[in-house]
Amino acid sequence: MKALLPALFAGVLLAGCSSADTPALDPIPGSITYGGQPRTKLTKSPVGSAVYNQFYNGTGQRVEETYILQPDRSLKLVRRVVGPDFPD
Repeated sequence: MKALLPALFAGVLLAGCSSADTPALDPIPGSITYGGQPRTKLTKSPVGSAVYNQFYNGTGQRVEETYILQPDRSLKLVRRVVGPDFPD
């Protein structure tokens, strides 16, 4: 019984882990990477830095995006939150 309890506990902890990447987000109008990567490279920022972008979409909702700077200096869109400008 003593050997079973740690194994069960470890199994429960590992059940929440996932090795699969989340699906890629597609850029929308207003995104930094909409229409391709930006022409200027972020040469002074360290790789792995977060870049934030806020804009309003066509329906007037506020969009907040997070990008991560990749080793080749491109930006990868990793998070997008769409919501009202002034939440209730």
